[in-house]
Amino acid sequence: MAEILLSLTIIGVVAAITLPSLTGNINERTWNTQRKALYARFSQAIALMPALNGYGTLKEESSAGASDAEDTAAETFVASGLSKVLKINNICDSEHLQDCGIPNKLTTMKGDIITPFPLKMSELNSDMVNVSWLAYNGNPYSYSQLDTKAAAFETANGESIAVFYNPNCSADFESRTTMQSQPYVCVNFVYDLNGTKGPNTVGKDIGFITAVNSVDSVVSTAVPLASNLQGTIVGNAAPKACSSYDSESRLPNLYEAITLFVNRDLVGNMETTKVYWTSKLSVDNGALYGTYFSFGNGHISVTPRTGSALVRCIKR
Repeated sequence: MAEILLSLTIIGVVAAITLPSLTGNINERTWNTQRKALYARFSQAIALMPALNGYGTLKEESSAGASDAEDTAAETFVASGLSKVLKINNICDSEHLQDCGIPNKLTTMKGDIITPFPLKMSELNSDMVNVSWLAYNGNPYSYSQLDTKAAAFETANGESIAVFYNPNCSADFESRTTMQSQPYVCVNFVYDLNGTKGPNTVGKDIGFITAVNSVDSVVSTAVPLASNLQGTIVGNAAPKACSSYDSESRLPNLYEAITLFVNRDLVGNMETTKVYWTSKLSVDNGALYGTYFSFGNGHISVTPRTGSALVRCIKR
């Protein structure tokens, strides 16, 4: 009897140690599968829409304290646009996001708690709607757009999706080598794969999908590593730095970098005073150039790969 009890005790201890890890691995695989399936459905749906801009009404108040402001942009985009190409079970306005399964509290990749859930684009990243800075040539630059309210919906597969929409987004992204990303961001989706069940953590059941360009839109998603690689890295070495750090990671492409920028506050640990490498390359007069992205102001520019910048890898 004593031997049996000892054996059961040992089995219990081993189970207590290994079960959380095993459960975590199962959850991770499940989330990865769900994430990829959701991204595929959204990519197909967005491709079927003739244009992403122009939905709803977005109007500032006529004067301070006036009650004539109007914002039906995100809700109309879902009801009159996205619902035509994607199966949607329920639509909620910004005051009733929880009715569509959106959690009231979430955890960023940095570990910070955000509550309540973001209700406007500026609560994902204030520099998405209002930014001013001095360009490298010393000229002042500024960008602003109206701060739209979020809407939400539930998919037929049970995911909860919050929608942050810019009805005035532009087309022809990448038509120049130096530009701002904000005007081309049409819609950003923050999804919860399992509603309010938890853990409601970015990088696990919480993630994001972004559509850039009003016409011929490009849809991107990104799951970044929890933090930047240490120090600045020369452009030529940046791709290998990611794969060497983690065989399952790589540099983000330009669109994936935009996704991280739009959702900057949900990601966390993003340096806003320096620039980051993307995987986009270009050739000018026979020389190979890299492309960097500023998570401080959304600026994109081409630069020699001999320069140094920060690196934030994303998972494959």
